[in-house]
Amino acid sequence: MRRARKRLGQHFLHDPIVVGKIVAAINPRHGDRLVEIGGGRGALTAPLLERSDELHVIELDNDLAGLLEERFGESAALTVHRGDALKFDYSRFAADGAALRVVGNLPYNVSTPLLFRLLDFRSNILDMHLMLQKEVVDRMTAQPGGKDYGRLTVMLAAWTDIEACFDIGPGAFTPPPKVRSTFVRIRPLRTPSFTVRDETAFAGLVMRLFSMRRKTLARALKGRLTAGQIEAAGIEPGARPETLRPADFARLAELETAP
Repeated sequence: MRRARKRLGQHFLHDPIVVGKIVAAINPRHGDRLVEIGGGRGALTAPLLERSDELHVIELDNDLAGLLEERFGESAALTVHRGDALKFDYSRFAADGAALRVVGNLPYNVSTPLLFRLLDFRSNILDMHLMLQKEVVDRMTAQPGGKDYGRLTVMLAAWTDIEACFDIGPGAFTPPPKVRSTFVRIRPLRTPSFTVRDETAFAGLVMRLFSMRRKTLARALKGRLTAGQIEAAGIEPGARPETLRPADFARLAELETAP
């Protein structure tokens, strides 16, 4: 059996007990349109195929894509797509309006950009069940003021509901990673959890402020907003970005773009 490729961040799930817990949490049903990111050796692909009529697997590794096609080639439910999940157009699976259920063991080295990529297609996605590095999930669910709180936290807070389901130890994977993993359920929201007038402005402000997270808002927004404008929005000009609630970023973005 082919070894994992370090440059692709591959850690193959092999523990049948963990696989069972994951499939139970996903609870796939006939009629679901499933999209698996990184099928690997098929540890999740196999039980998902048993309980679904349509499974699309995105696999970057050509050898593994071939292995999956060889192993499950007789299943009419499976389609393997050779490609990079970071560049994939997920809307192609939902052209008929069907909602996607995304699952996967995301490579640690690209998990954050992959989450942002999936966020771009949130209108096409019903839910996501993902294995991520525990540290990433800690950032996703962090509260203002902590070291884990950042851009990922704020952007996901606006558009998703997140539930950390259970942790997974290194021994469940081959080769075992040096960190713990967490299985997480993410449900995209049809409307944001707080008002976002301009999504592009909001995303840009969040990125800009967290690139200067140790500066006060008055300094970070100098030339864009006055201290008086920040204060009028109910936000302390002397506060640092890492202490703001997610909705505060949306209010500041709205002020920036106001005529």
